[in-house]
Amino acid sequence: MDQNVLGLAGKPALVIGGGFGMGKASALLLARAGANVALADIVEERAHAAAKEVQALGVRSLALTGDVTDMAQAHRIVAEAVKFHGGLEVLINMVGLATWNELMDTEEAAWEQQMMINLRHHVYIGRAAARQMIQQGTGGRMAFVASVSGIYGAPYHGAYGAAKAGLMSLTRTMANEWGKHNIRVNAVAPDVISTPRHPGSMNREQALDEGVLLGRMGQPEEIAGALVFFVSDLASFVTGQTLIVDGGVHAAFPHFRGVAAAFERSKRG
Repeated sequence: MDQNVLGLAGKPALVIGGGFGMGKASALLLARAGANVALADIVEERAHAAAKEVQALGVRSLALTGDVTDMAQAHRIVAEAVKFHGGLEVLINMVGLATWNELMDTEEAAWEQQMMINLRHHVYIGRAAARQMIQQGTGGRMAFVASVSGIYGAPYHGAYGAAKAGLMSLTRTMANEWGKHNIRVNAVAPDVISTPRHPGSMNREQALDEGVLLGRMGQPEEIAGALVFFVSDLASFVTGQTLIVDGGVHAAFPHFRGVAAAFERSKRG
């Protein structure tokens, strides 16, 4: 059996937002696949704690701290990861944050913040990583975290939805422009995921009523699995794609609940 079926053993990787939640889960899964992982978080303690967990899996790890919405800090983080590894072939970035308000009440500063946190900084990180991958001649793999809010309408968090829609477009553009350098770029669009930042819960009945066909919320590890798939050799001919990971919400007929209720009533006579 091929123990390196993912093709990640020894690969130099960088996880942005790797201190907790989906980012930490991704860093740990990369480590389990044998990758050496530099991880960055805006909170120093989280970065160091996660890096220790990664190291415990028998690979090299580096904790980095900084605010990637600042271009200089974003470039520094990539440069420090490159220095640590001697190169860079894998990038996962899931930094993002949603705020809630009606469009009419969304102030300009809040709109700009959402664009920066959820879209613009991906350009800073992506270009810096791509330049390194092109310079070293190895190509590379990138995976970003978008959102189903960029696919549907996003009532009460319109800035977030618009930014995530932009990120999916940016993913396709990067894939188009950098594919000739053997750089693959993809994204994952989660829906109801339980994370430390959003530790909500649903029982089975609530989840089904919300249209989640699997009847539960997703877990950070389930998003990590999709991200690591994209940066693995299993996805070697996949680029420019966004994979929806939502427990089946997107697959459901919009009026499914009404139809199902009517069907059950008809069976009862």
